Order: sequence, then structure tokens, then C-alpha cells
Amino acid sequence: MFLEWSGFGSQKVVIDWMIIDGPKAGQAFGDRLLESPRSFADRTSISGGIDAAVAELGRAPFTTDRRTIDVSGDGTNNSGRDIALARDEALALGITINGLAILSETPLPWNPEHTNPAGGLTKYYRDNVIGGPGSFVIEAKDFSSFGQAIIKKMIAEIADARGNPATAAR
Repeated sequence: MFLEWSGFGSQKVVIDWMIIDGPKAGQAFGDRLLESPRSFADRTSISGGIDAAVAELGRAPFTTDRRTIDVSGDGTNNSGRDIALARDEALALGITINGLAILSETPLPWNPEHTNPAGGLTKYYRDNVIGGPGSFVIEAKDFSSFGQAIIKKMIAEIADARGNPATAAR
């Protein structure tokens, strides 16, 4: 399933639960993503996105040994509740959270720490967003490299699901 999120209270299921069991299903999922317009241009509530994803996992029509939330974003949590609380509650439920940090060379003039926090956005994701067995962060150098980064992330997650972790744990 694909859940789009932005500010606090701005979450939307774009593609509901489906099984992706091969190239044809993967292509259909990808095509639906490409056809879907962006739903929000709001603040950044990573905590709201995690909370919404936890709720969606609770209604999933499938059973599995592993549950993972993928968080992709271009800034720090600046809306909603504390990110550490949302992350820790998800981890306590046995959910792993992986991250994809979309970097920005030009900080926002009104809030430079949002997209370029001290130590960098990847470090922020590592310290505040990801968690669980085999969790990891991947960087997209900018929005134009996001597509390649998401493919890399999906390959790493599939490799991890098969018992061959591609990256170090948190």
C-alpha cells in the first residue's frame, strides 16, 4: 500500500493493500504511482505519517512475519507530535522503520534547519526516524535522483526479507 503524508492530519491512502508478487504486479503498482497526482504540499509531520502507517498496518488484509514502514522526506518533523514517541511506539509493536532522506542543496530561507539540520538530514533520519532490526537510511541527492534511490531502497528491503541484509542496523 502507498500512503502519502505531509503535515499533521494530512495523510491519504493513494494505493490500497495489494500483493506484489512479480514483475507484472510491480509494474501495475508503479504505473498507478506515476498516474497519481501529489496530494499535499504542507508542513512535514513524520510522526503523523508513522502514526497513520501504524493504523494502516493494523487493518492490513494480509499476515506476515515482518512489517516495515518506509519514510521518505526532505525535512525534519516540524508538525504534529514528537517524532521519537511515534517511532518508539511503532518499534514496540515490532514494526521496522526505514528512511529515504531527500537532500536539498538550498536551505529554506524561512527555516534552514528544516531541510539541512545540524549534521545533515541523513543523520537526522538515522537518529530520529529509523529503527528496528536491519533498519537503514538511503539518500537521494535531490528530487531528480529520488526514483533511483527508491529502487535502491526497495532492493535492500527485499534482500533483507530474504535474510541477506544489505545495510547496517541502527
